[in-house]
Amino acid sequence: MNRRKILKTAALAGAVAGLSACKKSNNSTSACESKVAGVDVVEWKMVTTWPKNFPGLGTGAQFLADKINQMSGGRLVVKVFGANELVPAFEVFDAVSSGTAQMGHGAAYYWKGKAPEAQFFGAVPFGMNANEMNGWLYHGGGLELWEETYRPFGLKPLPAGQTGVQMGGWFNKEINSIEDIKGLVMRIPGLAGDVLSRAGGTPQVLPGAELFTALQTGTIDATEWVGPYNDLAFGLYQAAQFYYYPGWHEPTACLEAIINQDAFDALPEDLQTVVEMAAMAANQNMLSEYMANNQRALDTLQKVHHIKMKAFPEDVLATFKQHAEAVMLELSQSSQLAKRIHQSYFDFAEKTQAWLNVSEMAYLQAR
Repeated sequence: MNRRKILKTAALAGAVAGLSACKKSNNSTSACESKVAGVDVVEWKMVTTWPKNFPGLGTGAQFLADKINQMSGGRLVVKVFGANELVPAFEVFDAVSSGTAQMGHGAAYYWKGKAPEAQFFGAVPFGMNANEMNGWLYHGGGLELWEETYRPFGLKPLPAGQTGVQMGGWFNKEINSIEDIKGLVMRIPGLAGDVLSRAGGTPQVLPGAELFTALQTGTIDATEWVGPYNDLAFGLYQAAQFYYYPGWHEPTACLEAIINQDAFDALPEDLQTVVEMAAMAANQNMLSEYMANNQRALDTLQKVHHIKMKAFPEDVLATFKQHAEAVMLELSQSSQLAKRIHQSYFDFAEKTQAWLNVSEMAYLQAR
């Protein structure tokens, strides 16, 4: 990734207004430009996989758009569209690639059918947590590999949100052994879905807005989403009794901003830097938001709604981990790019684990 210096942007006097004209590039990507006080204003659309302004995820997309607007001094204005407002949740990747929108916000594991390697950049079962993931992406070569993965689609990826360690999900029955996983229909995307399948379950991929109804009506037997902050907002406690931990499947979800490469290249260098720095700010802000709100939401779930919170049995976690290793190995053999990403990811994870043992883990035990 090119390392650019942050350039100061001049503040604009007055509101962003006036007539707009849309300019199209060779690949039909359109960006609207307005004139305000003699300065060109570029207008982008951002499509997301989340409901508009949904806590954490939807608000994270809006935070990113707001920061771009503010940091650019109003020269780059991003309008956010929630899932199904402009395109369906799982068509965000194609919409940005084709130029229907200049920007998207989602999770890389949703695009496994287009680029299987993308799953490394979303969530790896029993993989790195948020801080490790950020270290790999920003300083360990991970982002360069992500850019290489998306380049054939005309897309530029940027980390734009971390959830931290998630919960294991909501289940309509107790999980006492690995036998209880067999035949279980569960909403669970990405690599974790492959792990569940190997354990005898049936993974489903559904957008967030459909989870409550699917769980309540019995279309699925279980679902993971994120954690207490989001799960409380969706009311999932009303559709299933048992809330399991830990979130073996997503030690963090690294969320992404995906940008049409031609639209990005058309920006002046200082606005390109604004987009990159705003995404970095959004990445940290979301992690902080989840840290601040998850325990508060968990208190509500336990003390007000009296959920049944349970830990996965050790044999279930051990079986999941065994299958996860096999799934990752199989993916690494699917292409030369996947092999290189796998090597980079796990080399970095091994090194950070040694440090975590004498830092974070040792401190938490001492505390």
